Amino acid sequence: MRSLTVFAVIVATLYALVFFTGDKSPTPELGIDLQGGTRVTLTARTPDGSTPSQDSLRQAQQIIESRVNGLGVSGSEVVVDGDNLVITVPGEDSSQARSLGQTARLYIRPVLGSQAAAAPGAQQAPVQNPATQAPVPSEPEATPAPQQRPFPAQNPPAPTPAPAQPSEAPAAEPSEAPAAEPSEAPVPGSPEAAAAEIAKAKETRQSEDPAVQQQTMATLDCSAPDPLQGNDDPNLPLVACSTDGTGVYLLGPSIIDGQEISDASSYFNTQQSRYEVSLSFKSDGSSTWAQFTSTNIGNQAAFTLDSKVVSAPVVQGATPVGSATSITGQFSQSQAQELANTLKYGSLPLSFQASEAETVSATLGLASLEAGLIAGAVGLVLVLIYCLIYYRMLGLLTALSLLSSGLVVYAILVLLGRYIGFTLDLAGIAGLIIGIGMTADSFVVFFERIKDEMREGRSFRSAIPRGWARARRTILSGNAVSFIAAAVLYTLAIGQVRGFAFTLGLTTILDVVVVFLVTWPLVYMASKSRFWSKPSVNGLGAVQEVARERKMAAAAVSEEA
Repeated sequence: MRSLTVFAVIVATLYALVFFTGDKSPTPELGIDLQGGTRVTLTARTPDGSTPSQDSLRQAQQIIESRVNGLGVSGSEVVVDGDNLVITVPGEDSSQARSLGQTARLYIRPVLGSQAAAAPGAQQAPVQNPATQAPVPSEPEATPAPQQRPFPAQNPPAPTPAPAQPSEAPAAEPSEAPAAEPSEAPVPGSPEAAAAEIAKAKETRQSEDPAVQQQTMATLDCSAPDPLQGNDDPNLPLVACSTDGTGVYLLGPSIIDGQEISDASSYFNTQQSRYEVSLSFKSDGSSTWAQFTSTNIGNQAAFTLDSKVVSAPVVQGATPVGSATSITGQFSQSQAQELANTLKYGSLPLSFQASEAETVSATLGLASLEAGLIAGAVGLVLVLIYCLIYYRMLGLLTALSLLSSGLVVYAILVLLGRYIGFTLDLAGIAGLIIGIGMTADSFVVFFERIKDEMREGRSFRSAIPRGWARARRTILSGNAVSFIAAAVLYTLAIGQVRGFAFTLGLTTILDVVVVFLVTWPLVYMASKSRFWSKPSVNGLGAVQEVARERKMAAAAVSEEA
């Protein structure tokens, strides 16, 4: 009874989580082949506009697939299509596909200045940290520098040079504009246009001229698409927006590259009541970070991801070599997990521009889902009929055990789809159907061991404990082999085969749980009942007859001897 109580508590807990947590939907997530999905095409963007190499595309494909696997068996597909990557995810939400295609080029840069983001077209004076105000040039030096560029500065505090700018600008523009227009008219959306946008953004946002930096901070529109987006030069300063678009930062050259990250994980900081991402650096990165934090206490260090500032915490103390550090921000649980997963598996060798999401119809559809479910139901009914014919009323115990296993499997599939993005495809359904047969195998082993004990002359009541002691070793060995096979298949396979291996391994584990917590207690309780001990009920009359014949034959032999 204690085992049955434990199992009942497990089932009640699982279904409480199903109906009272998350979206409270009691249906599992379906894969692309059954419900369709959303497709996003990622177009590679190289700084010089050249065609990306196939090696770089394949490397990007492998990294994105690793990100998918790090998030769980989500049923996503990543395919190389010419010079593009095509990501297809189940459902209608394209945010997952876009996040998987994030370049994830992480740099740690010192913060030289910051201010609130300006509205489009507004002019604001940048506010700098005290440590960086000293090297800023004086106003007379800041005014002429922008006049020599295509984007003249328009500082409100300097009204005197303003009238001179129109007189100088027309003199320069007529001679330069006609020569530049014919050569710089790339087709919008082409690699040449992307390269021109990147170069134009670098001229202002990565300029080493303090006056240009100030002007860029005052005019940068954080609501517009970022042309750099992972193409910034880590050896140059950078003017970057925060990820929420509320702040603009002037950053120094990078001190640590994201390639120096050895591990990343998300966790909930109970003291600060927020989700954070913990980073562990390799030896060189750890030494650099320890040296930086020891000499910059009280200053800010910005974590930039794809040319945007994710977090800019103040260094509050020196970090010892080998210690982990954290990225803080306004993260939700899923955002922190996705960021940690992205950083853990490395940045992409290319930056990509995502296209508009496209709806993909189901390749197999609900008809295939219904066919798979019907096949599973038919298999279950056949197993039950066989058990009822061969084991009589003991077949009812088999039915109760299979029903219990089905309840647990269904609840777990719903919860896995809700919390790790697991999607049930046709291959996964095949794994579940095979799991039904494996669960029935465990019952057959147990019942046959009981028969063996009864053939040796034991009663139904005494044969069950001894039969269980012998059967459980066989059951554990068989399930261990099946689980190892499923684990190897899951590790080596890709795509939908991983879903098959996952459900096969899941049902294998649950088979052991059900046999130990449900089947064995039910059969043991039946052995205590006079009704279940009747040969006409348990179907073991023929076995008892064989035992009597053997006993009589043995007695006859002993008398003759």
